[in-house]
Amino acid sequence: MAESGKGKGGSPSRSGVFGKPADPLLEAFTQSISFDRALYKYDIAGSVAHVEMLNQVGLIKRSEKDAIVTGLTEILNEIEDGSFRFRPECEDIHMNIEHALMEKIGEPAGKLHTARSRNDQIALDERLWVRDEHDECVRLLSMLQISLLDLAAPHAADVMPGYTHLQRAQPVTCGHYLLAYVEMLERDKSRFRDARKRANVLPLGACALAGTSLPIDRSIVAKLLKFDGVTRNSMDTTADRDYLLDFAYCMSVASLHLSRLAEDLILYATAEFGILEIDDAFSTGSSIMPQKRNPDVLELVRGKAGRSVGCLNQLMMLVKGLPLTYNRDFQEDKEVLFDATKHFKGCLQIMEVFMRNVRFRVDKMKDTCEAGFMDATSLAEYLVGRGIPFRQAHYAAGRLVNLAMRKKVTLSDLEVDDLREVHALLSEEVRAELGAEGVIQGYKSAGSSNPQMVSAEIQRWRQTLKNDGAFS
Repeated sequence: MAESGKGKGGSPSRSGVFGKPADPLLEAFTQSISFDRALYKYDIAGSVAHVEMLNQVGLIKRSEKDAIVTGLTEILNEIEDGSFRFRPECEDIHMNIEHALMEKIGEPAGKLHTARSRNDQIALDERLWVRDEHDECVRLLSMLQISLLDLAAPHAADVMPGYTHLQRAQPVTCGHYLLAYVEMLERDKSRFRDARKRANVLPLGACALAGTSLPIDRSIVAKLLKFDGVTRNSMDTTADRDYLLDFAYCMSVASLHLSRLAEDLILYATAEFGILEIDDAFSTGSSIMPQKRNPDVLELVRGKAGRSVGCLNQLMMLVKGLPLTYNRDFQEDKEVLFDATKHFKGCLQIMEVFMRNVRFRVDKMKDTCEAGFMDATSLAEYLVGRGIPFRQAHYAAGRLVNLAMRKKVTLSDLEVDDLREVHALLSEEVRAELGAEGVIQGYKSAGSSNPQMVSAEIQRWRQTLKNDGAFS
């Protein structure tokens, strides 16, 4: 996608400076129409806004503008109904559309490219594309949040083991666990929204790299295409791909969150954990083992995170060390970006439905919480609440855990004499704060797993998402 002209034979982008046509191998190697055709509607929208501006500033006649817009509309309809013939010799989406327009309306089409280059044209197409993708990713993230909230609501008070180092640590509620991912996805949405703002400035008018001597008005195009403003340095404009790096980074972080959720659920669905059941409609089988019910959906979500991260890495390497301004290297930003975006959105879509088709085994979660002395921290905090320094309380709780292990009982099953032998301030009343139910009811800090706080958080999230327009 370099500066364009129109020559005889071969690629329309070859100007009169060339003494012979392009080698077919070169044309095949440099073409991008096989993948950048995905930008067709953005390219046409940009061209329509551009010729409207050219007419308003007097660079083309009203009749010429009308002919161009009519021709572009016809081309748009043909692409969407599948009748448009893309020509590899025209290299890219820009030249394919311009060449087709020339065939439709003749000479007026030659004025379409006034005061622009393919260098700022592709930057426009990509910014329009990525703007829409930001919005779609936010929408899909919201839908996944809703599915998590719908699953969290009936489990707001159901205890489950919380883990550190993949070892049982403290009881939490299942609702609280699911809300942790709602929080992550909200940060993801915030990143997408923030990156969209930086992408939403008009590059058209920078031309090849230096601007133009023609009296264009970039603000007209910006208003027509709903950009917040225009870029301020023409060289930076055609050299910039930060808006794609931002988008790829947003996808990467969100993909990592999806991968972590998938990994949790894979573990929870194993016989070893046994606290999650995956619906048969979302399980797969084995070609040799009849009994298998595999979580392939989750494994693919975990694996596809590599596409987003790989896309970010490729884009970073693409721009590393590039001299100002436009370089043909930029053609390599699209295939990987389109592929990663398709798979990322697919992961969001499948996870939203998947989460509506899982079942937490409440009884097994509760039983798991009663093993492993997960109430030891609450026992220590009971002593802290009575003036004992935390390190002394921590030591006392550890001694009681050791004693309970030797007696093969839970902390709440220890005799009062056993409790008092370790610390005089321990009495029968401490039992109310032990056991999984006692522990979660005792949580008091904001953001904790107390069931009442969890229920309030679920309602707050529902209102937040409703205000964002996520609920219809």
